[in-house]
Amino acid sequence: MPELQRLRADHAPAVLAFELANRAYFAASISDRGDEFFAQFTDRYGALLAEQDAGVAAFHVLVDEGGSVLGRFNLIFAGDGIAELGYRVAQNAAGRGVATAAVRELCQLAALQYGLRTLRAATSRENVASQKVLAKAGFSPAGPADPAHIGGKSGSWYQRNQPPTDAASSYGTTTILPTCSLRCMAARASRIWSSGNAHSICGRKRGS
Repeated sequence: MPELQRLRADHAPAVLAFELANRAYFAASISDRGDEFFAQFTDRYGALLAEQDAGVAAFHVLVDEGGSVLGRFNLIFAGDGIAELGYRVAQNAAGRGVATAAVRELCQLAALQYGLRTLRAATSRENVASQKVLAKAGFSPAGPADPAHIGGKSGSWYQRNQPPTDAASSYGTTTILPTCSLRCMAARASRIWSSGNAHSICGRKRGS
């Protein structure tokens, strides 16, 4: 059974292999990362781990029994119990319910481990597969999204309000930052976008 794991330093080779193997597949739905991303992968990966250690994001990989990465699923903390969800799934795992199952699991972690109350995700209008995944995971349409968030395409935000929980808003030694202004969010999103993870299904580029 694939396992959703919090991103670690030793995941780096499998993450790079995942990105290289699926580069053309991802570029069909969102803008390509470009050669610079791969040339600077080691530095960018280290920056993501630093972001995670600083408590402003939580990055996850879905790993199969052989250690290969099937998908990347991330939460970018926006303060006040809110986070933005980003994910991308390998071509050979698409259409098998992998994305839906992993997003559902991450939603549970978001509430129980990270103390989050609201999750948001943006997807392009033509990305019906992503819309279905989000709907199955309990997300509802929440208004138009800025095209800059989803590779220059028109689309919508989707939102899920988490069930109440008494869980602490921390995971291990990483504590979620309590607040973040919109300007802070924009700067962080730009930094993480440039570093890597994009929603191959959800459209918006995200860290990891």
